[in-house]
Order: sequence, then structure tokens, then C-alpha cells
Amino acid sequence: MKQTTSQQREIILTGDRATGPLHLGHYVGSLKQRIQLQHEHEQTILVADMQGLTDNAHTPKKVSENILNVVADYLAVGIDPVKTTICLQSKLPALAELTMFYSNLVTISRLERNPTVKSEIQSKAFNRSVPAGFLTYPISQAADITAFNATLIPVGDDQLPMLEQTNEIVRKINSLAGKPILNECRALLSNSPRLPSTDGKNKMSKTMGNTINLGASEKDIRTAVKSMYTDPNHLRVEDPGQVEGNVVFTYLDAFHPDTAYVAELKQQYQQGGLGDGTTKKILEDCLQTLIAPFREKRAMYLNDKAQLIDILRKGSKHADRKTQQILLDVKEVFGLNLF
Repeated sequence: MKQTTSQQREIILTGDRATGPLHLGHYVGSLKQRIQLQHEHEQTILVADMQGLTDNAHTPKKVSENILNVVADYLAVGIDPVKTTICLQSKLPALAELTMFYSNLVTISRLERNPTVKSEIQSKAFNRSVPAGFLTYPISQAADITAFNATLIPVGDDQLPMLEQTNEIVRKINSLAGKPILNECRALLSNSPRLPSTDGKNKMSKTMGNTINLGASEKDIRTAVKSMYTDPNHLRVEDPGQVEGNVVFTYLDAFHPDTAYVAELKQQYQQGGLGDGTTKKILEDCLQTLIAPFREKRAMYLNDKAQLIDILRKGSKHADRKTQQILLDVKEVFGLNLF
């Protein structure tokens, strides 16, 4: 992870779409980082239910039924609601208003040039039937970021075009104001490479069902590891095997606590004499140990949904006050604070 200076307390905004429980890709890609950041900076996590509806408006239960799942996942891995504000996107009306103001500053052609939006439209086979809310997602994300005046955004590299769009909007608003009203934001990229799916074909995705969830049962973990893609040419134990592109070793790199041991396994596998069944058993034991406490805590939190709702309510109330102030500042830029 890139280091920020210890003297500078950053304003951090991050979040997840509420379209399903979180998985190991989220854990290694962002959740571990957030646990550390909450002790050093002012951090807000947005449960993005409205963003989840941009491609699930016709199946809204997929979003509404997963809001508390996501909050339970946060708490299970160690996000502390005292140190991190956890809030619900739909409970912050300032975000929708800011989206409306910003949409007048961004052209359709600029949105269509966004490489992340282009690839998502392609992967979901929207073509020209893309929902308007999905196409304008970079604008609503800019509203999310600027509403908190965030300075540092933990993202994967696929989200960099979104931050570029955000900073373009920030510069336009500040130019109209004739003074700095909003902060430009910077990306905080994780050192962890993107975790591949268990089938080795795509990135881990809730919608593709190729994930290991943070609440996965022992049986789910065992099944997922057994089905993992290895070296297709490694047919006999004594044959030399390839670790590059071998999903089992990618996961061992990401999750096994003993890096020296993993290095030994790789050497043995490459020389020949280590079977895929053995490496999969080592990985399974590692993941069972990692996920068991998450699963237990997650079930405990979901058993007390009133507590989860209370955490969301308090966090959203706090976030609403902050975002309303930024909205007033932006309205002032457009001369709309008459009374």
C-alpha cells in the first residue's frame, strides 16, 4: 500500500455496492486496507444501495436484501463503527442533488469515453439499452466523493478514470466559484494484485458466482478450492508444474501467513514432486482458518439486525450533516442560496 505521511490526516471515502455479500476479493483488495486506515485517518464507508440499482432496478430485492449483509461483513472483518462512519447512500439526499448539478457540466461523449464504463457496458451486454443511471455513474461517484470533500480514495486501478472525472468536475466548480470550494482527490492503490476468480477466467464477481464469500461454510470453501484452476499440463506428481497463472498459488500468495513456506512450495512444484491435491489441501486449511472467525462474527451480527440498522442510522445521520454543508457550498457557486 502506498504510504501517506503520518502528519497528514486524510479524508477517506470508500464503499461497496449492496448487491451481495462481500468476498475474499474485497477482503484482500480493500477491506484489510480500510481496517488499517481507520486508525490513522477520517474514514467513511458508503453502502452504495443507489449505485447498486443502476443495473438492478428491475430486481430491487437484490439490493435491499443485501444492505445488512454488507454491514455485517464490515463488522466481522474488523471495521469499527466508532472509528469509521458507515452510512447508507440512499439516506444522503445531498448526493442526488449534487449529481444533478454536476450532470450539467459533463457531456454524454465524455461519459461514453470512460474506459471503465465502456468495459462494464460491454461485459453486461447493454449495448444501446444501457440504463441512463449506469451511464452517468461517474457523475454520481463524483458526487459521493466531493460530498465528503474526500482527499484520498482507496481504489483498484480500474477506477482511476472515475477519479479523473471527479477531479475534472472539481476544477470546473472551483473555477466557477473563483476559489477552492472542493478538494481534488488522489487514488490510494492497494499493493495486492486483483484476486482472480476460483475458475481462473475472470475477476471475482458476485454476479458471476465465482467467489468465496466471507461467510462461506466449510463445505463451500472445500468445494471452491477443489474446483480451482491449476496447471493443466501438470498431470503427474513428479512432473514439473507452473505457478504463473495457477490460481492455487495466487491464493497462497494472497492469504498464507508464511511467505517463506509458500516460496518453498513453489520451488518444489516447479521442480516436480508436489501434487495439486497437496497444494489445494494446504490452501484449504489456510482459508478455513481465515474465514472461520469471519463466518462466526458475521452470523452473530446478522442475528441482531436492530444493531446493524442502528449503526447505519447513526452513521447516515452524521454523514447527512457533512454532505448538506457541501451541497450548500455548491449551491452558492450556482447562486441558488436565495433563502
